[in-house]
Amino acid sequence: MNNFNPADNIQDLQYFGEFGGVNPSISDSSTYTFLSAKTMFDTFEGNMEGCYLYSRHSSPSNLYLDKALAAMEGTETANVSASGMGAITPTLLQLCGAGDHIVSSRTIYGGTYAFLKNFAPRMGIKTAFVDITKLDVVEAAITPETKVLYCETVSNPLLEVADIAGLSKIAKKHNLTLVVDNTFSPLSVTPIKLGADIVIHSLTKYINGSSDTVGGVTCASQEFINSLKDVNSGASMLLGPTMDSMRSASVMKNMRTLHLRIKQHSYNAAYLAERFEKDGLKTVYPGLASHPSHKIYASMINPEYGFGGMMTVDVGSLAKANALMELMQSKNLGYLAVSLGFYKTLFSAPGTSTSSEIPLEEQTEMGLTDGLIRFSIGLDNDIERTYQMMKGCMQELSIL
Repeated sequence: MNNFNPADNIQDLQYFGEFGGVNPSISDSSTYTFLSAKTMFDTFEGNMEGCYLYSRHSSPSNLYLDKALAAMEGTETANVSASGMGAITPTLLQLCGAGDHIVSSRTIYGGTYAFLKNFAPRMGIKTAFVDITKLDVVEAAITPETKVLYCETVSNPLLEVADIAGLSKIAKKHNLTLVVDNTFSPLSVTPIKLGADIVIHSLTKYINGSSDTVGGVTCASQEFINSLKDVNSGASMLLGPTMDSMRSASVMKNMRTLHLRIKQHSYNAAYLAERFEKDGLKTVYPGLASHPSHKIYASMINPEYGFGGMMTVDVGSLAKANALMELMQSKNLGYLAVSLGFYKTLFSAPGTSTSSEIPLEEQTEMGLTDGLIRFSIGLDNDIERTYQMMKGCMQELSIL
């Protein structure tokens, strides 16, 4: 881990536009011409490197971004998509069919949960949801039909940490594919180096960082990405969650500052988490010694990028949570909005937003209370000033 710096891998990539530009030229075409009919046939059959057929399959702009994201995650290649769910669902459908089984973390993004719980069974795919932090429970849930272990490096929204190395041993023992959603921890954690087989991101969040683009990516082996894009049986090719070339180019440009942004997000979140915890607030942040998986996570991260920009604070009730978020927004401390990775702090009550797909009784069982606020901490220059202003809002509402 110490010799692998994902930001250096991104920096070492150098592209030239077709006219010598320092930015790759954007391929603003949906279809591509050929000088011979045979070349078109060979390209359609997947036998021609460097030739393009149709942008649903691939485009120069998307392949530039594929290469950068694969370099970041240390995989052979990658495949970008039109959304995070546009990466997650084809990946799982490529790995599983009727009669197959998935073992998944119980605390995952609400959209992923809804897909596995409500949609995948329509295709004969069943899922067991487990406490991913308990390796014995994970292994006990595996059946002869299990094909995939699925988790998030840091779970949404409870910030549980998956022991990826431990899960990898279980996956290898049972010949399973370990799929890790690394959206909350780009650069901080490199799941492939810990034994994951496939890494997924919602590019919408930290990697793009400007809340103006929806996108996703699957980072994996060349063999698996080829299977996703196969014209006859590839889930990505046939379901069609294609990223637009203009959006690919936009994400590529924003990736150049990812290493700087992640360091500041992590610094600011750690600063606030430490102070809120000292103030007596129920604060969850993987960088706090009080976090149940702090030591595991500390052993997993690339240290210079820190413990990430996500934290939660439980203020006791939904009414208090809503009042606090509304007050903070009115004082320009951030936005009452879902998503994460923006330059401004974003806050939401996940039980009634991003995790609302999870039934209330299951939210209670996993510890998702209605007073929980999920914070995506922004890039504030003076984080002490931010802390004092947030603390003032809490005091005004008698939360502190």
